[in-house]
Amino acid sequence: MAGQTQSRSKNAAAYSFLGDAIIIAAQFFRKSAARLQFQRHEPGLRKTADNQLAGVLLLGICLSLTGISAVNAGAREQAKRIHDRLAGVPPGSTVLNDMETAIIGNDALGAAFTAMDNSAFYSVTLKNFVTPWTNEDQTVFAPLNDYTATVIGMVRDDVPFNTLLSADILYIGSSGLGLPGYSMTNNNHYEAMEQQGLDLQAALVATTQSAVTDLGGGASGILTTRAAAAAFFIAGTNRAMFRFTMLNHLCNDMEQVKDITRTPDRIRQDVSRSPGGDSRIFMNNCIGCHTGMDPLTQAFAYYDFDEAAGRIVYTPGQVQPKYFNNSETFPYGYITPDDSWINYWREGSNALLGWDTTRPESGSGAQSMGEELANSDAFARCQVKKVFRAVCFRDAVDGADRTQIDSMTASFRSSNYRLKQVFAESAVYCMGN
Repeated sequence: MAGQTQSRSKNAAAYSFLGDAIIIAAQFFRKSAARLQFQRHEPGLRKTADNQLAGVLLLGICLSLTGISAVNAGAREQAKRIHDRLAGVPPGSTVLNDMETAIIGNDALGAAFTAMDNSAFYSVTLKNFVTPWTNEDQTVFAPLNDYTATVIGMVRDDVPFNTLLSADILYIGSSGLGLPGYSMTNNNHYEAMEQQGLDLQAALVATTQSAVTDLGGGASGILTTRAAAAAFFIAGTNRAMFRFTMLNHLCNDMEQVKDITRTPDRIRQDVSRSPGGDSRIFMNNCIGCHTGMDPLTQAFAYYDFDEAAGRIVYTPGQVQPKYFNNSETFPYGYITPDDSWINYWREGSNALLGWDTTRPESGSGAQSMGEELANSDAFARCQVKKVFRAVCFRDAVDGADRTQIDSMTASFRSSNYRLKQVFAESAVYCMGN
């Protein structure tokens, strides 16, 4: 009898492992097949691509023939899956026993929080989760920086996540670790933390941007970290900062929020009203993004990134020259006088983003505009969708998944925007039956 029980346990563990393998391999198969099909059209790469594509196809066929899914997993296998998904490393036997006991006792959420006590949740899972938000290429292969470290610290300390875009907050390495000091002009402090392999769960301490920079009242969450400024305030017109904030934190790119029915009175001079001599292009295309984006991006009017000095620049009361770039394109366009902003998307189709109507629809500066974005339904739902994808290795695909997303979004908000709660609930939902 004991041998049969042990055999079933081993089989369930194998099914759980193979279930995870199939999910990962399926994602790899989709991406690799698309890339290799493209390479086949390049003569110099055709032979290599054909061989690689054959290998990918064979892998896909083999996995599909296994027909194995992560079903009928016992409490121990569920505990291991939760730990693997959250920490990315195998649990020790004591931790696994504790998690199994919790699941048997109908406390799967408790088991998930136990898994998040592992330092790898912070140094690996969260770092890989956040890093793509910090650069235009959206790659995970970027050094640790103040943006990433601040998000990790906020999650660890259960700082309400709806303050992400507005709080005067920063996480740095604690003193006594032999690190270079935090600098506004380089990333040496954080790169040294990574090179030394420091445990981010233990090494990070909270401070404020106003305490270690000269931003003063211009501090606005991760928007004014050095990494964000280097990626999104550099050159351009500061529209990149707004676009990537919408993309990373409201899960909507500009094409998805286009609305040509809003008032165009705050569109700047650098936008042609008749591209190529055809005003219909402006009226039916350009206006759709700029009519909402430009009035909100005005909140960044006093910010720039000085590439030569390698630092963010904040000039309160003085609009950055970049806001007057190409003013001759349409001289009658809006001339930015200050950093006041207004949200024209409170009405029209983008009202569906769920703005908090108890808050003012206009204000001044990045901090109040960040609060406007982060208190929307879209912000809360976006965080949940990103966590679900990271933990479950897929997007929501059916009614049950979408109901779970709704439930976790409500839970996220009711828990005072505690992001660990979302990680725990996602891991429990995808732990297998």
